[in-house]
Amino acid sequence: MKYWKKRSFLIWMAVAGILYLSCVDRWQVYAATAERVKDFCRGFAEDSGEENSGGIEEGKPGSAGTATGSSDGAATGSPDMTATGNKEGTATGNTDETAAGNTGATATGNTEGTASGNTWGTASGNTWGTASGNTWGTATGNTVPREYVAVEDDYFADAVFIGDSRTVGMYEYGGLEEISTFYASKGLTVYKLFDSAIVDVPGQKQKITVEEALRQNSFSKIYLMIGINEMGTGTVETFIEKYKEVVAHLQELQPEAILFVQGIMKVTTERSEQGDYISNEGIEARNVELEKLADGQRIFYLDVNPEICDETGGMEPSYTFDGVHLKGKYLEIWKDFLKEHGIL
Repeated sequence: MKYWKKRSFLIWMAVAGILYLSCVDRWQVYAATAERVKDFCRGFAEDSGEENSGGIEEGKPGSAGTATGSSDGAATGSPDMTATGNKEGTATGNTDETAAGNTGATATGNTEGTASGNTWGTASGNTWGTASGNTWGTATGNTVPREYVAVEDDYFADAVFIGDSRTVGMYEYGGLEEISTFYASKGLTVYKLFDSAIVDVPGQKQKITVEEALRQNSFSKIYLMIGINEMGTGTVETFIEKYKEVVAHLQELQPEAILFVQGIMKVTTERSEQGDYISNEGIEARNVELEKLADGQRIFYLDVNPEICDETGGMEPSYTFDGVHLKGKYLEIWKDFLKEHGIL
């Protein structure tokens, strides 16, 4: 009895403390410690499970919304919400939010925020912030045309002019014969464009085909003016189908070049009304289809007709000696038109 009397004070103090913690504090003073104990027990249990079973089977879910065998929303075996074996929110084996083996938030093997093998924020094989096969900030299949700018004669130094007798006239009287390259011949058509041996070989008497010449040389710009000789052959549809093949093959041969598809020049109204196979109505029908080939990115349609035609809709009679071809001194109009429509 003496034993309990001596310790009754301590017992009452313990009871009072338990009542206070239960009813007033609700044991919050020990909440942090309890959580640490729980975490320790949980980690010990998980470590024991991995040692016994060889780790968690790939593909099975973890706990608390985490990836396999992870905690706190992290990916496999990673802390701080990172991807496998990484840190700071990065992709595999990288740092600072970069993709594999890159720096500065870039994609594989690129710099300055670019996609594969490109520069300046571009998509595959493109330039200036573009999507596949496009330029100047456009997405695939969209048409946000690049703007034309005025240029000088030296702009054509890396250009090739391909065409029939009208392009021959540009070569002879346009003032670009010492600057540009010309693969042109009288009577040339889309049907014979790649097969006709019309290109001179320097230092030799032989000629080679346009196909061979384009395989041997590189150009940044191609100007194509062809179609007047095909007016009496086939239909608009067959002409355009062949023209499309020519455009596609030119792009294969010169993948880096901008292609300027030029509308077929009209003839004079008098020549058009003669009633044979050449008519401005037929030319217009073909030009409508040629314009559709342009994408405003790598293929552009240029139509000089508004600059050389009169109020009747045909070529200005004073500009021509035969109703079909421009006189030498009026080829300057055509050249100036091209200089007003450069693409940089």
